[in-house]
Amino acid sequence: MSRTGLTQQERTERTRARLLDATIDCLVELGYARTSTNEICRRAGVSRGAQQHHFATKADLMAEAVEHLVSKLIATMSTGPRPTLTGAAGIGECIEMLWRAYSGSLSTAVMELLVAGRTDAELRGAMQPIDKALARRTTELFHEMLGDHLPANRPDLALWLTVNLIRGLAMEKMLGGDPARRKQLLEEWKTIAMRTYGPPEQGV
Repeated sequence: MSRTGLTQQERTERTRARLLDATIDCLVELGYARTSTNEICRRAGVSRGAQQHHFATKADLMAEAVEHLVSKLIATMSTGPRPTLTGAAGIGECIEMLWRAYSGSLSTAVMELLVAGRTDAELRGAMQPIDKALARRTTELFHEMLGDHLPANRPDLALWLTVNLIRGLAMEKMLGGDPARRKQLLEEWKTIAMRTYGPPEQGV
């Protein structure tokens, strides 16, 4: 044990976590192109030598940050407020939950990395399995929350239409689009989804 009372492994994990959290903060505030290892180290309070001990290159740091980032996003989704309604109204609440998850600061960092991965093969390779894990957990939560109220013939269609719409709206938000228009589009989609994918009304 050190004078701080932490084991070597605990100190290592704490340093890595500070570097990864600082990386996410930089991605949100500065964007991928302006995120440098020097700035990450400054924010993390870690020397360049210590950073290179844990992550030899910026690519190594970004690859680990991808997994760290999506793990935090999944945890946020898993522990956040759940829909309280069922049926069509529950679908509307689920859409609102997905918007909160996919348009927050953690998702902003994910979007930065997805866009950067278009021209960075190494980053793209790191993103693909992690993005699939996020998709899998999103699907699981959707089914946990709505259960038997999803249509049997196309249970995930409303989910993926929603996710793709939300990612587009989140990108528009990043670019400074009109918040009133985003709200209007999201409310319109809720109405369509509840009418189209919710269970039929009694007597219809």
